[in-house]
This record gives sequence, structure tokens and C-alpha cells, in this order.
Amino acid sequence: MSAKNKLTLSVQYADPRLQESITRPMIRKWIQAALFAPAELTIRFVDAAEGQALNREYRGKDYATNVLTFAYNEGEEELPDDAPTQADIILCTDVLEQEAAEQKKTVEEHTAHLIVHGVLHAQGYDHMDDEEATEMEGIETDILATLGYADPYAD
Repeated sequence: MSAKNKLTLSVQYADPRLQESITRPMIRKWIQAALFAPAELTIRFVDAAEGQALNREYRGKDYATNVLTFAYNEGEEELPDDAPTQADIILCTDVLEQEAAEQKKTVEEHTAHLIVHGVLHAQGYDHMDDEEATEMEGIETDILATLGYADPYAD
């Protein structure tokens, strides 16, 4: 592992349903593929109730969403160049499983995509306008292809 991709990782299964099928080594591999700098990340799997509570409290949206990224040094101007990206990435198992079924993807494929998406958010990528969305989707598609997964945005 290169110094640029140094990763300190915590994985929490508050909702244990995916603990056997989505393993820490898989998660680490997906994150490493999406890292452009050192990072200290927590990946937390939650149920719909916790997902909804977090989304309501921090985004003002009263529903569970698939992934929430809390980037702790986002926008900091005084950070040293080698400061790690610090973030919590929350995945809601209920929404993740429902979306995978609706999109005719495996839970593994969809989880890989959402983790890559969250890691990019943690590093400052966003999709607030069409240009940003196109850039972020292209990076996600390229990363997932290197991991052996299909384009998540293909019909």
C-alpha cells in the first residue's frame, strides 16, 4: 500500500444483516480503489430507523437514504497536505437491499458502488450540478470497472 493511500478503517455492523456477505476485506479493497489520499474512515451499516434519524437530524430529510457521508475535514483550510481525509460513511441496509433488487443488481455490486460513492464524497467530490455529477459518475464507473463491476449508471 502506498503512503498516498494509507487507510485506517473501522467497520461497524449496527445492523448485522450484511456482516457475513459484505466483509471487511471487501470493503477495504473498494475503499482503496477510490482513495486518492490517506484516510481515516468508518463504514457503518444501519437499519432504516437509524438511517432515517441521521438523515432527518443532519440533512433535514425525514426518510432513510442509501448512503450518508460525514466528512469531518471538508472545507478546512489550515490542514497540512498529508492530513488524512476523515469521514464516517453510513449505509442503510434496508434501502441498499431494496435498491439492489429494483435495479436488478446484487447487494455486493450495489454496496461496492455506494462505498465508492461515499469515499469520493469524503474526498470532496459532489454532484450538485450536472457537470459535477457527470465527473463524479465517470470516476465511479472507472473505479468500479477496475474492481470488475459493471457501470452502475448503465440502463
